Amino acid sequence: KERVVKVTFNADVHSSLQWNFRPQQSEIYVVPGETALAFYKAKNPTDKPIIGISTYNVVPFEAGQYFNKIQCFCFEEQRLNPQEEVDMPVFFYIDPEFAEDPKMAKVDLITLSYTFFEAKEGQHLPLPGYQ
Repeated sequence: KERVVKVTFNADVHSSLQWNFRPQQSEIYVVPGETALAFYKAKNPTDKPIIGISTYNVVPFEAGQYFNKIQCFCFEEQRLNPQEEVDMPVFFYIDPEFAEDPKMAKVDLITLSYTFFEAKEGQHLPLPGYQ
């Protein structure tokens, strides 16, 4: 039978960044192997331009290997002008191998979480994975 996985979305902002940042949907349901599109919204409520950069994580950690982002705003600097508000899409799929992995048999909920930080000139966040 086809498995359906509930994906929930979380958004955090580091205390150094004065942005408003939130997911536009709290959850969606996906079938492994099918693509899905979710949106986050970010706003710079200040009177000066600010550059932010985000990291992400997937919970449970073991499901992260099956969570594939096709398009994402993470690890790229995002410049928001004063009072600017933008939609940030995340285009993703869960690898169909997820449904075949016995360790994932009881996993029916995955949370995608982003944290935005203020980007400093010339500073880069390390990419996850093997270097």
